Amino acid sequence: MRWWSVANFVSNAGTWMQLTVQNLLVLQITGSAAATGLSMSVQAAPALLISVFGGAAVDRWPRKLTAAVSQALLGAIAFVTALMVALDRLDVTTLMVLAAVTGVIATVDGPACSLLGNDLVPAEDVPSAIGVGALVHQAGRLTGAALAGVTVGFLGTAAAYAANGLSFLFVASVIPFLRPARGAVKHVATTRRDTMSVREGLSFFVRRPRLLGLAGVTGVSAVFGRNYQLTLAVLVTGPLAGGAGSFGTVSTVLAAGGIVGAVLGARLRRPSVRVVGALAAAGGLLQVVAGLSPSLAVLLVMVLPMAVVESVSDTAGTAVLQTDPPAHMRGRVLGVWGSIGTVWSLGGPPALGLLMELAGARGALIAGGLIIAGTIGAGHVLHARRPAGAVPLRGGDTEAPARAALGTAA
Repeated sequence: MRWWSVANFVSNAGTWMQLTVQNLLVLQITGSAAATGLSMSVQAAPALLISVFGGAAVDRWPRKLTAAVSQALLGAIAFVTALMVALDRLDVTTLMVLAAVTGVIATVDGPACSLLGNDLVPAEDVPSAIGVGALVHQAGRLTGAALAGVTVGFLGTAAAYAANGLSFLFVASVIPFLRPARGAVKHVATTRRDTMSVREGLSFFVRRPRLLGLAGVTGVSAVFGRNYQLTLAVLVTGPLAGGAGSFGTVSTVLAAGGIVGAVLGARLRRPSVRVVGALAAAGGLLQVVAGLSPSLAVLLVMVLPMAVVESVSDTAGTAVLQTDPPAHMRGRVLGVWGSIGTVWSLGGPPALGLLMELAGARGALIAGGLIIAGTIGAGHVLHARRPAGAVPLRGGDTEAPARAALGTAA
């Protein structure tokens, strides 16, 4: 698990280094902000369309081999991009094709690597392992963003892609030496057809109240909150009369809160949808207070707990998502989740932008926070008032009055 964490840190740093310079590269090639947005959509589109098939592949194929091959392929794409940038041969069409291929491979790589980490610890430690993964992700994000400027400044854009390629190969070289821990949940590859696997994954997700509840909580939070890089940027540079430096300070506090939240999330032993919902509602209320901030200093005080709550909520939700389904279904469930999450990531920013156009930055933060807290609160009340089903007990020719059926607590 230590080796896997180190490998993931290196890979995350490389990925964020590449992401940091990728938009600048598109702008450099095309000179168009619209083309930059299009390249991001092209890379995200495969997750929307074929994530369910990628999850089915993860359940069907050996997990270590799947993760190693997908990492090697992503590394190869990064190297090809670096070479074409160095030779000044990269045009818009080639860039879009490489982005689309990267998105396709990621539909398999994402769930494979996520579930592989869970195989390295006993079943009872999986929530903690997911928390460690979140911490590694946050640390890699900070490191990669910092290294991007240094790498591009001294070595050029191609070097950032080459470094990311090396990070993928490092992960691929570590995977063959990983060994499952005693007491880990065993993964047995399925032998059924992919189409049947996909159908079973969709059916399981739709019939599982916990997963539907988690989707609802995460969806409303993703659309009306969380996009702090958008809402807080407008708030800081607008009503609070700050500049780029002020927003950089806010972004730093957000990142620090994410790391603190990941540490706290790693200590969760029994994550549940109820915990995720409570944290999301608390985050919504903190967002309301942030929207009312009269000064940058007050906003900074509110931003830290907002980021901590968001990070703990994300860690708890990921733990539920990866531990609730049976082991042979987890890849398909993550595939379904990937498609749903892509809808939120593509639809959330435009919806929030429209809300800001109508109500301003403060109004969007306040209204969004109230919608999040109100929706989750209403859902909790409705769930608590839902009558338990009755189970008739037959005795001879009569039916005894029903006794409340036991349901799975969400």
